[in-house]
Amino acid sequence: MELKPVRTDDRGFGGYDAAREAAIAPDSQKVLRNTYMLLALTMVPTVAGAWIGMQTASIIMGSPILSFFLMLGAVIGLQFGIAAYRNSVVGIGLLLLMTGLLGWFLGPLLNYALALKNGMQLVGYAAAGTGAVFLGMGAIATTTRRDFSFMGKFLFVGMIVLLVALVANMFLQIPALALTISSLVIVVFSLFLLHDLSRIVTGGETNYVIATTGVYLSLFNIFANLLQLLMAFAGERD
Repeated sequence: MELKPVRTDDRGFGGYDAAREAAIAPDSQKVLRNTYMLLALTMVPTVAGAWIGMQTASIIMGSPILSFFLMLGAVIGLQFGIAAYRNSVVGIGLLLLMTGLLGWFLGPLLNYALALKNGMQLVGYAAAGTGAVFLGMGAIATTTRRDFSFMGKFLFVGMIVLLVALVANMFLQIPALALTISSLVIVVFSLFLLHDLSRIVTGGETNYVIATTGVYLSLFNIFANLLQLLMAFAGERD
């Protein structure tokens, strides 16, 4: 995920210069609007991929650890491709491909959730909760217009630590650790969401394809881990 460079220009109180903010506001609004539009478009391959993933869950579940690393490698590779072609339609195509793959990877989790008596309700709650986080972080970013880029390095380190813990728990299989990791993932990626949205609002991110990539990955991780927590604490089994 791209981090915002440290600025050394003269600003007013709280890190902002009023004249400069007014000058970038129209461009920032355009990037934000395009980001939201592209984000809405990514839901199409995500839903399609999730449906396919639910039908072909045995492919992933046959070797979940290998599937995880293959998907992780594919997502990282696609992010490099998206960054390289961020100013062309190829970048959008790669982004949609990535969202479709992640939707497919989500299929087995959705199968497990929908097998519960209240599974459909839990999926709805996870979606609503993810939407609430998105709206809340968006409101903070757009109303305060603060620069939250200082969180970038700390959040990146936190993400790496959580990834290592997640991989370790694939072998340890400790339920309490899995719940702790899911809770921390929601916190870290909620803050990542605030970080990315604030970069758009303050003019730190001017490419809506890159912006959408970061926002989408945050929302994906929040939804998946929120659903896992809901299943663990509120799932009704036969």
